[in-house]
Amino acid sequence: MLNTTSHINHQPFLKRINMLMFMMLFIMTAAYFTWSDNITITRLIKIAARFSATAGTWYIFRMLVHRGAIASFKWYNDFAPLLYACYLGLGFISVLWSTDKAYSMLQWFMDFESLVFAFYFMRCFMLLDNYFPGHHIRFYNLLGNTAFVLLLIFVAGMYLDPDTFFRMTHGGEESRLGGFIMNPNELGMLCGVGISCLLFDMYRNHRRWLTVFKMALMLYGLILTGSRSSLVGLMLIIFFHIRRSSNKKLKLMMYAGAVAAIPLIVTQLMIKENGGGVDEVLSMTGRLPFWSALLNEAFPKEPFLGYGFMRIYYTDTFQGADTYAGHMTHNTFLQALMNLGIIGFTIAIL
Repeated sequence: MLNTTSHINHQPFLKRINMLMFMMLFIMTAAYFTWSDNITITRLIKIAARFSATAGTWYIFRMLVHRGAIASFKWYNDFAPLLYACYLGLGFISVLWSTDKAYSMLQWFMDFESLVFAFYFMRCFMLLDNYFPGHHIRFYNLLGNTAFVLLLIFVAGMYLDPDTFFRMTHGGEESRLGGFIMNPNELGMLCGVGISCLLFDMYRNHRRWLTVFKMALMLYGLILTGSRSSLVGLMLIIFFHIRRSSNKKLKLMMYAGAVAAIPLIVTQLMIKENGGGVDEVLSMTGRLPFWSALLNEAFPKEPFLGYGFMRIYYTDTFQGADTYAGHMTHNTFLQALMNLGIIGFTIAIL
């Protein structure tokens, strides 16, 4: 049990924990961005930021334990961490047959470090829930605010330095928010995740109008990224929220917002004169043919153990007979299948 008495006020401590957890999540997420066009500086920033975030999260965990929480959870008591360990173990061994051992090892260490970060970050929530009843720290709030602050940087940057924060595509005819700092599709996905998280703040009526402003800005950013897949994903999540909500007023607001956004979505994202229009959308921007080529042309050559951790072919990119050249699959299940074959794919599914 928590070694405290009822008269002790934990609120200042919990506010500090909330701020520290937000900072660690922000640093960890920002570490996935490319903040410099110098590859050496970028790698140094990524390494320093990621390890700082993981070390900081471990420190927060120890703060909670020092406050009186009991760290009794053992990683080997649960099935999922064991499967993660099996997958990473196979990934480590796969360096033996990877055609780019340095790349596979770098990706492996990044995944391992991410797992350690996530493990301690979620353990903090376990301790908070068990030993600090009534706390108001919420994961969806932390992640939603992280996405909002990062998007705020891009929205400010697109006015202050558009050459850096916009990426020109389709022969320079289309500009997409993200620049060289972040792939527009991934930035769009982050916006969608941020909106879907902050929708839960609406349920508890947490700073409603500020939350609406945050979601509106991220929706604006998502549209500027031109990421159709992220927008479709967000629409599915919104309709899920609509169906599960018991608040009729909130339901009406969501339905009205979704209907109002349809003309903009169709004209600006779904039908692009220089982007292939509906045909491109139906082929998932060319990914369906790429996935088909991977399964029919690449997979049969290395079906059981794959091409090595985070590799999808013998060379750095794979190009099918009638597809674009791709460095990765943009599909979690296919990525696992191509990396570590049927064996790794089975572990990932489990």
